[in-house]
Amino acid sequence: MILKISLYIALTIFGLGLIYKISGWFRYSPGGGAKEFSTAQRIAAAIEGTALTILGPGILKLLKSLFLDVLLQRRILKENLLRWVMHICIFYGFILLLLMHALEDFITAKLFYNYYSTLNPYMCLRNIFGLMVIVGVGISIYRRHIQNTPRLNSNIMDGYTIAIVAAIIISGFLLEGAKITSYDVYKNDMYDEYLADEDEEIIEALESYWVENYGLVSPNYAPPFDEEILELGAEMNENCMDCHSSTRSAFISYGIAKAIKPVAVSLDEAGIHRIVWYIHIFACCIGLAYLPFSRMFHLITTPISLLVNAVMDNDKSDPANKATRQVLELDACTHCSTCSTRCSMGVSYEISGNINILPSEKLAAVRALTAGKRLDSREVQALQEGLYQCTNCLKCTDVCPAGINLQELWFNVREVVLRKGLPEMLTLSPLSYYRGLKIGETEQEGYEKPAMLAQEAVSEKCSSFDTKGGPIDLSLSDRQFEKYLGGSLQGNTFSNCFACTTCTTVCPVVANYEVPVDELDMVPHQIIHAAIGGLSDMVFRSGMLWRCLGCYQCQESCPQGVKVTDIFYELKNMTFSRVRNDSSEV
Repeated sequence: MILKISLYIALTIFGLGLIYKISGWFRYSPGGGAKEFSTAQRIAAAIEGTALTILGPGILKLLKSLFLDVLLQRRILKENLLRWVMHICIFYGFILLLLMHALEDFITAKLFYNYYSTLNPYMCLRNIFGLMVIVGVGISIYRRHIQNTPRLNSNIMDGYTIAIVAAIIISGFLLEGAKITSYDVYKNDMYDEYLADEDEEIIEALESYWVENYGLVSPNYAPPFDEEILELGAEMNENCMDCHSSTRSAFISYGIAKAIKPVAVSLDEAGIHRIVWYIHIFACCIGLAYLPFSRMFHLITTPISLLVNAVMDNDKSDPANKATRQVLELDACTHCSTCSTRCSMGVSYEISGNINILPSEKLAAVRALTAGKRLDSREVQALQEGLYQCTNCLKCTDVCPAGINLQELWFNVREVVLRKGLPEMLTLSPLSYYRGLKIGETEQEGYEKPAMLAQEAVSEKCSSFDTKGGPIDLSLSDRQFEKYLGGSLQGNTFSNCFACTTCTTVCPVVANYEVPVDELDMVPHQIIHAAIGGLSDMVFRSGMLWRCLGCYQCQESCPQGVKVTDIFYELKNMTFSRVRNDSSEV
């Protein structure tokens, strides 16, 4: 009764979790544009898109992706052979155990008319599939905790998942091993049902034969046995072979049975096989209930994500379906960290420690934001920095084994986070170039606001000088600033400048204005000389510093070899550090 209740509870939680997750694909959106569509519209668009794919030429792409990406997992194979072996072992071992063993009454017994769990090849296959899962879990632990792959992070959910899977498989092996040795199981399965009316000699013969050949540990008979007894037992066992194969084929379970043989009688009297059976069933129930809320859910979502991305076209697909796909992709992440190990900005994470710079770790915050969880200003700032440091190199998208279009996801979420109004200094850097290219896909009303907020933050922290005219108080000169800049690899040439104005003359930004100083505050050669004078605030607030294109024309043209563009980059980094260190938001 307790087990039935536990199973019903597990199935209920699993069903509700599945409904909640799937409904979330149509209710939530990581980007702002999808809010234009209602849940009903998105469901209708998904049904229509699915029908058009199945009934149209898209079915060929779908089948190709099913075979290569889902069944053969070619994306993982391209990246790493060991990871591919790990995934194949866990995926196929777990799925085949589920289909052949857990659902045996509904699948295996229907497919094979003479099916019994105690027959071969089923006993052997169960051991093989279980061993596959154990090998996969072992490789996972090795990669995460022994191999120490760079930027491969484990969290508590990964630990829960591994623990539950290991508990299910190990308890299954222990259960089968205990049942092989159990006289109680033998008595219930054989004696009470088939031998109750037989004479003592036949009972002894069959029991002795099972002790000798099936791993049974009997409290009544022990080897060595008389040959005649074993011959009679073999003759009687012919009637049992329709339902019972030799347990030796279950190589792992039989090995466990041999290991516990010295204490098998005591364990059997203590009812160990019943205890392990309860543990196994409860572990399965916990795993079933936890599945929709755990990393294991990607067993369902990752294949769907791969198939969806194989047939969707960003330029032609319905925007409602694109929004639904992006939420689905958040659940499809396997937390394998392939994207993080290839991330161009991974070195920045190693310096700053902001976990949101790494793609696989950033997804956790994006998932929380998408689901409507309130993030405090510190969390938003960290996520915003992680999103904006993306260089749009496409590496994460190209290597993702789940087929997630991460670059598009980062751009959509970045716009949502920027609208929260926290200043992001990187909007004043070349990392905004991609945002400018995608201006047609952003809300025009607030497009310039993030850059304005960042410039206001600079002005608030660097307010010692008025760059719009009036006398300059040289007593406010920051000699530490000059010393720091001169000590850097990029800025150590700034003192060579003799104000020939070549850098200003060739600058395309300066050439864009009739009166450059009115728009830019200072021009390039003036910034260099202000830096020589230690006028840090005056430099940091200059519009020229933030409108620099980084084209290197000034640096290439300088007759004194001053690394003008590199100095500008160093000055921007110094500004970022000052604003962030002084900001109450961080």
